[in-house]
Amino acid sequence: MVFTDSLAAYLAEVILSHLALTCVFLLATLAAVRWYIRDSYKVDGFSQKHVLITGCDSGFGNLLAKQLDRKGFQVMAACLTEKGAADLAAAASPRLKTFLLDVTDSASIRKAVESVSREVGERGLWGLVNNAGRSTPIGPTEWMKLEDFTKVLDVNLIGVIDVTLQFLPLLKKARGRVVNVASILGRLSLTGGGYCLSKWGVEAFSDSLRRNMQHFGINVSIIEPGFFKTNVTRVDLIDADLRRLWSRLPQDVKDSYGATYLDEYMKAQAFSMGLLCSPDISKVTRCMEHALTARFPRRRYAAGWDAKLFWIPLSYLPSFVADFIVNVILPSPKQNM
Repeated sequence: MVFTDSLAAYLAEVILSHLALTCVFLLATLAAVRWYIRDSYKVDGFSQKHVLITGCDSGFGNLLAKQLDRKGFQVMAACLTEKGAADLAAAASPRLKTFLLDVTDSASIRKAVESVSREVGERGLWGLVNNAGRSTPIGPTEWMKLEDFTKVLDVNLIGVIDVTLQFLPLLKKARGRVVNVASILGRLSLTGGGYCLSKWGVEAFSDSLRRNMQHFGINVSIIEPGFFKTNVTRVDLIDADLRRLWSRLPQDVKDSYGATYLDEYMKAQAFSMGLLCSPDISKVTRCMEHALTARFPRRRYAAGWDAKLFWIPLSYLPSFVADFIVNVILPSPKQNM
């Protein structure tokens, strides 16, 4: 009896001494369960909802268009090329509609708005997915000219802004969704050129748009993919453009990097891309789909385990840590100080 009383007293002491910790654990568990349940709620009436996706010739946009088409959405897929539009139309149901759109051309966007307006009528546009993008020219900043930056910014940032502004009236009608594709390079500038700048800009534009348009019932979500195998990360295209940039450099600039620098840079880039790029782009399109179908869409989606577990955590660390990692991955110029 004495032993039983002592054990009970000991257990009571342990429980009371850890009561605060136990309460915190229980509250955290309940919060996680509540978040999971809330995150799983879906909107209804997919067949009555129109979604416009840019950049559907290949990659994320192409797969998302097919994915939403299978779900019953009224998908309007914007492609840059006639071949891209024809191939996608052949792979989808008759419900999916394709059209040509150049996001760098305001007149092309206005024409698309007129076409989409006739299609959606008074229902408005439920979803706009700003997916169109390009990566090149990309590489050391000193190798760039102003037009190299603007080529990328015109598509990845100015194009996103122009498309969004012109389609906002239709989105307000439907109290719809805007899904903007940024990147982990919108958190960490790991290379030169316009790509990182454009994705930082997409992050900022999306945040301000979300805060402005929430009063009208419009949700804005940002997709932050890690590295995936798409045309944006095709090493052969990036290498070809790097050779173009190198070939036009003044000789004194080439000498400062060294004769072997370009080859070493391309080898390091090919190795890192091969190591990092995931072939499973559905990890990204599932995030996009959730942003369009969830009753409570998230503000940001980190797509890919490299984004979740490495790049985004790295973005919160002191800058010298990211600097060190880049210096380990890429070669140093000959005149390294």
